[in-house]
Amino acid sequence: MERNTRMVYRGLVVLGSMMAVLLLGTMTACSSNQPKPMAQPSPDQVRSHADHAFDKLKEEEKERPAQPPAP
Repeated sequence: MERNTRMVYRGLVVLGSMMAVLLLGTMTACSSNQPKPMAQPSPDQVRSHADHAFDKLKEEEKERPAQPPAP
């Protein structure tokens, strides 16, 4: 009978420990700060990136051999 009591006690300890871990994880997740939104680029930055991409595209077109038009 004493063996059954020990097994029940161990089961309750394990169950209690699992509940404590879940509760702690829930509290930690709920209390964390919300992620900050990314900073929006300025119109000048957008224009600069677009100009750079366009210049790069023009360079790639110059390097590519000319292809005859499709029939």
